[in-house]
Amino acid sequence: MFERLQAVQERYEELNDLLSDPEVVNDPKKLRDYSKEQADLEKTVKVFKEYKDVEEQLADSKTMLDDELDGEMREMVKGEIEELSSRKEELEEELKVHLIPKDPNDDKNVIFEVRGAAGGDEANLFAGDLYRMYSRYAETKGWKIEVIESSPADMGGFKEIIFMVQGDDVYSHMKYENGAHRVQRVPETESGGRIHTSTATVAVLPEAEEVEVEVHEKDIRVDTFASSGPGGQSVNTTMSAVRLTHEPTGIVVSCQDEKSQIKNRDKAMKVLRARLYDKYQQEAEDEYAEHRKQAVGSGDRSERIRTYNYPQSRVTDHRIGLTLQKLEQIIQGDLDQVIEPLVMEEQAKLLQQAESS
Repeated sequence: MFERLQAVQERYEELNDLLSDPEVVNDPKKLRDYSKEQADLEKTVKVFKEYKDVEEQLADSKTMLDDELDGEMREMVKGEIEELSSRKEELEEELKVHLIPKDPNDDKNVIFEVRGAAGGDEANLFAGDLYRMYSRYAETKGWKIEVIESSPADMGGFKEIIFMVQGDDVYSHMKYENGAHRVQRVPETESGGRIHTSTATVAVLPEAEEVEVEVHEKDIRVDTFASSGPGGQSVNTTMSAVRLTHEPTGIVVSCQDEKSQIKNRDKAMKVLRARLYDKYQQEAEDEYAEHRKQAVGSGDRSERIRTYNYPQSRVTDHRIGLTLQKLEQIIQGDLDQVIEPLVMEEQAKLLQQAESS
């Protein structure tokens, strides 16, 4: 482990030199790539330096203990050794986590697709609640949200809403939202006060760059049409809405959120690339079914991952058996209470895999 950490530190120092090289400074691509690589290594190097400092202090304290010390000084040095030993163990565990292979998508922006599923109007209302939950969570993180396409439902909420979340390490947090979300509550329209169970599905797609997914213009059929609002009424007399069909895969993407046809086409292309990237990634991961089964953040999107029970103010994440009596806080965007335990669980599983291999 320490050989790998030493190599990481050496690479970090090499990147420091490269980033001051005029040839790199004048090359935007190299400058961006090296800056990103350095930022990715920075936390690991910082922890490793602290580990080496603690190790050095521990060695000095043990040497002092071997000297002839009076009783009070001896007890003080023993206390320092105990504290430093404890900190050393903590840092060792932290360094193990830093050496877990990083998901290559973790620092990407994401495209969310939230849809009302089983439960009719109540499912659509719940899809709207999930969209607001993610929007508020994004605000707390300083991320930007941009709606790409939405189909508002007549009774409120959304039949479907597609939006992009942009910021630092978005996918690393949001990938755990992939799956079916279930709500249990009494609908406002229910006079008898009976609890209904409804579901909404969430797909979280990492944004794909052009270099990662090659999309040929000849493979895309482009249709334009007038934008429409809830109930199907026309809201725009110009043909600004765009529908893209990727003929080799049959993937269809529509966008009518912008008044400009060009902007709608650009947004639709982002979604198309993300869906193609996701499709190819899922196909590749199917070859590693056992790994996918063990990883917390992946799996079948039809799988029920979380239940929001309003009468009991309870949120349960079924993947790790986590139950919190904090529904109001979570639905208002305090998602870290659910996401952080998922991150820790996946890290623990990956560490176990690494140690047993």
